[in-house]
Amino acid sequence: MKRSIYIIFIITLFFGCTKKPQVLFDSLPNTYLYESSFENLPNFENEDFDAVLENFKNNCRTKKSKKIYGSLCEEAKSVKNAKEFLLAHFSPYMISTKEGETAGLLTGYYEASLHASMKKSKQYHYPIYETPQDLIIVDLSSIYPDLKKYRLRGRVRGNKLVPYDTRAQSKKKGVNAGVICYCDSKIDRFFLEIQGSGRVTLDNGKTLFIGYANQNGHKYKAIGRYLVKIGALKPEEVSLQSIKAWLKKNPKRVDEVLNYNQSLVYFKERNQGATGALGLELTPKRSVAVDRSFIPLGSMLYLSAKVNERKENRIVFAQDTGGAIKGAVRADFFLGSGDAAMQSAGRLKANLKLWILMPKGKSL
Repeated sequence: MKRSIYIIFIITLFFGCTKKPQVLFDSLPNTYLYESSFENLPNFENEDFDAVLENFKNNCRTKKSKKIYGSLCEEAKSVKNAKEFLLAHFSPYMISTKEGETAGLLTGYYEASLHASMKKSKQYHYPIYETPQDLIIVDLSSIYPDLKKYRLRGRVRGNKLVPYDTRAQSKKKGVNAGVICYCDSKIDRFFLEIQGSGRVTLDNGKTLFIGYANQNGHKYKAIGRYLVKIGALKPEEVSLQSIKAWLKKNPKRVDEVLNYNQSLVYFKERNQGATGALGLELTPKRSVAVDRSFIPLGSMLYLSAKVNERKENRIVFAQDTGGAIKGAVRADFFLGSGDAAMQSAGRLKANLKLWILMPKGKSL
């Protein structure tokens, strides 16, 4: 009898008392959290708190951030000690899956660089399209509030809304849209779509900033998976660099591979560099893309991951989204522009721990 009681006690100690993640905020209905503390954030003491404060104030320029952080946005303007401000007014909560899994995935992205011309020519003949004039976007939230985060995209044929053209169909039939410019590489144009923002150097020496405007409504499919499926690459070999190298070595199969991703992105000119879904210019190593089904745009987060052999523990801001960014413990780390950023982003695939920093005592 005593032995049975002892066994029950041990089981309870190791399993029955295990903390389970909870939905702690009404405004985050899908997000499971563990209550945490700043002492539990890896290497928090070595953070550049002044830089964090400046990024927080910049983040607070948007309505979405003000909705989360309220009067703290105004208070931050007169703060003298950034670290004390964070410790006094915020509480960290570790993000997990519903099952309690706290390990996720961190990838990287960058501002793409392209060469282009305003005029079509033999060298520059790959169009970068604006949003098509016949693309219809249907918002169902007024009828079905539960669908407020979803949009239907298509075109009208007769009296029906039908799917918009895929990537392959658009190439064959053309796109009913304005052209921003013509670039010299269909591969670079494709990766511009993946990154969402680009810095275009024109043949006349001028620079254009372009960013995501819309897409054709088809789901994003990773071409790296397709290359694995056809035996071109092994799963552990897949990276931006390896995909580009394979495409350049196999020019006759480029369209086949690119068309696997039926999603097609349209762009617009911007007056600033890489800009996220929040409308702010992205800051290298301070901006991340997230799945807004779990993490609200404008949120302040703490990230811990090994970024290409270097440990990164830092406060970041959810300022962007992406078609491939799905799940609660998932983020895409913005690494800037230029070749170094591209090389780093292309190799990044790391285990991720993620915390959200919420106002103390605020029930949202």
